[in-house]
Amino acid sequence: MNEKQVVAGIDLGGTAVNYTFLTHDRRFLVEGLCEHPALVAEGPDVCLQQIADGLEIAATGVGLSPDAIVGVGLDTPGPATGEGVLSARGSTNFAHDSWAGFDIRAGLQAKLGRPVCYLNDGNAAALWGHFTRFGVENRATSVSAIIGTGLGGGVIVHGDVVTGRNGFGGELGHVLIPYQSIPGIEDLEPRCNCGRTGDLESLCSLTAIERTILPFFLKRHPGHQLGELSDPKRAAKFVRGLAEKGDAMCREIFRVQACALGLFFDEMMNVFDPDVLFVGGGAVETDATFQQWFVNEIRQAMPRQREEQAGVEILVMPNGDTAGARGAAIEALARALRESA
Repeated sequence: MNEKQVVAGIDLGGTAVNYTFLTHDRRFLVEGLCEHPALVAEGPDVCLQQIADGLEIAATGVGLSPDAIVGVGLDTPGPATGEGVLSARGSTNFAHDSWAGFDIRAGLQAKLGRPVCYLNDGNAAALWGHFTRFGVENRATSVSAIIGTGLGGGVIVHGDVVTGRNGFGGELGHVLIPYQSIPGIEDLEPRCNCGRTGDLESLCSLTAIERTILPFFLKRHPGHQLGELSDPKRAAKFVRGLAEKGDAMCREIFRVQACALGLFFDEMMNVFDPDVLFVGGGAVETDATFQQWFVNEIRQAMPRQREEQAGVEILVMPNGDTAGARGAAIEALARALRESA
């Protein structure tokens, strides 16, 4: 790979595709979001063509010839294998039946005529966070929790993404936590979409706010303005903004989520002894004051650590909305450089 060649990072979501480009010396050519409609609801054929069209538009926008793109990193919501074969039940937010069991990495590679590597979106974001803190060729370990509609995340050990036997490594949302120890929710029974009770996603996600935590607290706060909204999904989207403004009930909801993260991070401390912990996603794409409050609540909820572990950093994921595309590009560049060495 020479100085005129680049790799692309493609973050495919339920409604939009985000693109970035990374040079051989690790410079990103796109500063913020570079989005194109995803069309995932229309199935793989339409969506893959849309991705290809969007890639050409994005390349033109930064003055790149399509021939300069020598590799592509793709990330999508899971569940999917480490090679990019979506679950037999389909993928999160990909409603079309044809996505079930679809090999999206191979499909995009055939469409683009370039090598494509795959990570799920949580792992890609985790890789970006790790890169920002430690750079390249590091031996560090990090754990990232990404709060969105569900709870994604990733584990980086000695600089490498942990994907596991089937690619499900880093499915952190489905790790069970001792939620009964969180004060103020003694009568709550949090259920996850996966069928488990008391995993991290069942308390720490937008879905958890909508289906479980907000209804629980509205019963204890009669007359609250969110109780007047008939649509629970719409009401849940207002919680963060009100919490930022100091609304007592909404702060309690985010305190519960921070406590859940604190318990989860404690488990990760005892499994991986990480160098740093990251939290990202929509819950923390907010002002610095609220971010610091949330991180402090996470730390306070963690059981006492060993003296040697007590100072572990808890950081907010930088550039959260572009983290997936950037992490996918970092993975693609690492593979391109290995193959050209």
